[in-house]
Amino acid sequence: MRAPEFWHTPSSSLPAALLAPLGAAYGTLARLRDWGTTPWCAPVPVICVGNLTVGGAGKTPTVLALAARLQDQGIEVACLSRGYGGREHGPLRVDPARHTAAYVGDEPLLLAGVAPTWIARDRRGGAQTAIAEGADIVLLDDGLQNPSLRKDLSLVVIDGGYGFGNGRVLPAGPLREPVERGLARAHAVVLIGDDSRGVAMALPAGLPILRARLEPDEAALRLRGCPVVAFAGIGRPAKFFHTLREIGAEVIDVTEFADHHPYTADEIMRLAETAQHRQATLVTTAKDLVRLPEPARALATAVGVRLRFADPAVVDRLLMPLLGAVRG
Repeated sequence: MRAPEFWHTPSSSLPAALLAPLGAAYGTLARLRDWGTTPWCAPVPVICVGNLTVGGAGKTPTVLALAARLQDQGIEVACLSRGYGGREHGPLRVDPARHTAAYVGDEPLLLAGVAPTWIARDRRGGAQTAIAEGADIVLLDDGLQNPSLRKDLSLVVIDGGYGFGNGRVLPAGPLREPVERGLARAHAVVLIGDDSRGVAMALPAGLPILRARLEPDEAALRLRGCPVVAFAGIGRPAKFFHTLREIGAEVIDVTEFADHHPYTADEIMRLAETAQHRQATLVTTAKDLVRLPEPARALATAVGVRLRFADPAVVDRLLMPLLGAVRG
């Protein structure tokens, strides 16, 4: 799905206003699901990294950063994902050597490169399986709106340059639920990038803010001064193209695809031919690369990002009670 333009414009736009009743109905259904579900209390801590908008906030880099931080403390952490975009329902442990994005989804493949990762449409069943396999902490990639698991720590990730879009609930806007309702379940907010939308001023008093930035990896930095043809099928492709320009790459052509787009060999060949004709490097995101057909991956360079917290000590203070519970 590609986000419509009116999601990013003021909430008074005509399409948003016309769709507002559907947004209200969507919110009502979500509340009914919450009321009809009793959360399962896992015997180990559960950390949830979620967001309030659809796609592109930075959840997966945040999960990767937290997983690495927990592992540095000697914790056996298991990542748990719904496996969006894949056809497998799980519970299933992701094996990057055997599984494809079409089978398990793209984000689980990235997570599995750092920590044991499970996919499960049934989050409770996935957590139970991961715990049975030895997980000390279960780390959810998404799931803030899923009431089936009790969360010991819920972090809401917000892109400072996007905020809450037009402030309306799906399909009138990008919100999965009203902002106030989602933030009421949060123990802290991870605010990524410059706060150009005034997010911090709109947050409840006393809610901790973990400021962070997405930094390009070494492969990205090597593109400084180089002509590139870029493509992306993520929540907000323009954000990726902006990153390339920020690091000094000469972006001469861009192509946007819908989020989680399943690429064909023909599509990649056409993009590669364009790059060759323009004497440029074909680049995409790490998340997109795993969705390319295997033979086509050599034609593109993946540009990855890593999340860096401005004050890691604040993160550690939030994690400390959970680490204490694990160590008994």
